[in-house]
Amino acid sequence: MKRLALRHLLFLATVAVPTLLALAYYGLVASDVYTSESRFVVRSPQRPAQAGLLGALLQGTGFTRAQDDSYLVHDYILSRDALHELDASLAVRKAWSDPGADFLSRFPGLDWDTSFEAFHRYYRRQVGVSYDTASSITVLTVHAFGAKQAHDVNDALLRMSERLVNNVNDRSRRDLIEVAEREVSLAEEKAKRAALALSAYRSKQSVFEPDRQAAIQLQGVAKIQEELLATEAQVAQLKRLSPRNPSIAALETKAESLRRAIAQERAKVTGGADSLSGRAPDFQRLVLDKTFADQQLGAALAALETARSEAARKQLYLERLVQPSLPDQAMLPRRIRSILTVLVLGLVAWGVTTLLVASIREHAD
Repeated sequence: MKRLALRHLLFLATVAVPTLLALAYYGLVASDVYTSESRFVVRSPQRPAQAGLLGALLQGTGFTRAQDDSYLVHDYILSRDALHELDASLAVRKAWSDPGADFLSRFPGLDWDTSFEAFHRYYRRQVGVSYDTASSITVLTVHAFGAKQAHDVNDALLRMSERLVNNVNDRSRRDLIEVAEREVSLAEEKAKRAALALSAYRSKQSVFEPDRQAAIQLQGVAKIQEELLATEAQVAQLKRLSPRNPSIAALETKAESLRRAIAQERAKVTGGADSLSGRAPDFQRLVLDKTFADQQLGAALAALETARSEAARKQLYLERLVQPSLPDQAMLPRRIRSILTVLVLGLVAWGVTTLLVASIREHAD
């Protein structure tokens, strides 16, 4: 009789009482919970397309999936900032704390913790974000005690996410153009400095193009050499034909003057630091600096135009694939399934407990 009474007591404690409590709660107390669902995808026109059917579809329309940016939106939806804004615009704390809802489902529940951290934990149980890595589609679900409330919260979260994506786009545009403009300013300043340095050197050294000027000087030297050769040939001919000819002295004086002129002209080209060849290295360095600065400026201006062109396009899109649904029937709680689950778990617990008790008795005997 004692064993039978103990078995009955175990059955009551593990099966009957939990099942009756589940029947009472789910049948009489549990509030209806409505679920609103929406689907969206974050895509970008700048990134290479990924594999998969949806990736091919987006590539065909000129857009690709932006998986990393999808996680950014997911984190924001579940963040405290999003909850703060929802509470300010839709008073979700008041709605989820509705006295008409059952005490287990509404906030704050059995722990009576009304802090914002506790409310945020409750919020993360009512709002769900699931992500399909194959299609990059995000499913957003919102649970609430009213159909309209669930729909409004879902729609508000989508609008807030769209605003977040737009803010990211705006910040990216500003940063892109600011960096490009800063590079142009630096390149312009460098090009101005290089041009001024070259102009100052030309003015100070009285030289414009050392290489060209040296070539002109050498051409003059070559003409003087030709004249010198002609004069020397004439002197030699007169000495051979008429050694006492008085014009020989004049021709020799002319030849000597031509030699001095050649030496002077050569000295201007290769004579030392003040010659054209001596000035050429510094001049070439300044010309090289100016050329490089001009090239940098051209590249910076091209980058600025590219940045402006990229900034004119939206870099990220949040595309709604399925609008938030307005449920006409409560999907939660699943009353019959929950009661059957409690019954099955109770029977399992009762069977295990009975076996343990029997094993203990046999061991004691």
